[in-house]
Amino acid sequence: MSRQLDHLDELEAEAIHILREVAGQFEKPALLFSGGKDSITLVRLAEKAFRPGKFPFPLVHIDTGHNFEETIQYRDDMIARIGEKLIVGYVQDDIDKGRVVEQKGKNASRNQLQTVTLLNTIAKHEFDSCIGGARRDEEKARAKERVFSVRDEFGQWNPKSQRPELWDLYNGKIQKGENVRVFPISNWTELDVWNYIRRENIPLPSIYFAHERDVIVRNGQLMAASPFLNMDDEDTVYRKNVRFRTVGDMSCTAAVESYAFEIDDIINEISASKISERGARMDDKVSEAAMEDRKKGGYF
Repeated sequence: MSRQLDHLDELEAEAIHILREVAGQFEKPALLFSGGKDSITLVRLAEKAFRPGKFPFPLVHIDTGHNFEETIQYRDDMIARIGEKLIVGYVQDDIDKGRVVEQKGKNASRNQLQTVTLLNTIAKHEFDSCIGGARRDEEKARAKERVFSVRDEFGQWNPKSQRPELWDLYNGKIQKGENVRVFPISNWTELDVWNYIRRENIPLPSIYFAHERDVIVRNGQLMAASPFLNMDDEDTVYRKNVRFRTVGDMSCTAAVESYAFEIDDIINEISASKISERGARMDDKVSEAAMEDRKKGGYF
């Protein structure tokens, strides 16, 4: 007697179907890999979709140069383990070539600069689709996304020109120069991702779990003490037990005080939280429409 599918089985099946649709509809897809839990989950789903064969796309990481060391080490170890191709686009290269200007001041961040590097990497390798780990529950602009999100020849996103997706039918037809961002776990929640990680026993970068770290308080948030924060004598360093709910540039990713050392503790902590994981991202607090504005400019 066959086992009845549970909620995670259904989400997994949907995501695998979407990944296979990408492989079938596009000539040069890529999987955008940040080193965060969502893109790590995508790698596991890709393994289920395409093993024992190779992935029909490379992994692409946009490196701001201000990443957590634990994330970069995890990325390199994972690539060595799974044997897939990794392409890295470096924000520093675009700074050096004058394509972008690094921000100044105490709240300077390279996070917004990575849009240019992403678009340059897409153009250089002629990717016609980019798979990402965004989810609709993260942020209100994310909730407007289709699974197949069409971007114009300038990489821009227009929420009013997205295509209907009835009966799980995805239209990947695009004009030359256009690009589609694909979100296989769009319908997952943060708790879904963590429950799937627990079920699949997927290893993660250590910063997702509670650990002692030097932090400062900046704009009401706990930030990892780092020269990337442009710290000065006014910044007081504290030693606290913290973890990170989301992984990004160190200059804009805040920690939460936590004693969740194990995955079950994290799931319990998230279940009780009333704040989205994006609440720990300083770049989303620039304005009410910060994420949507970045997406319209070509951001992931």
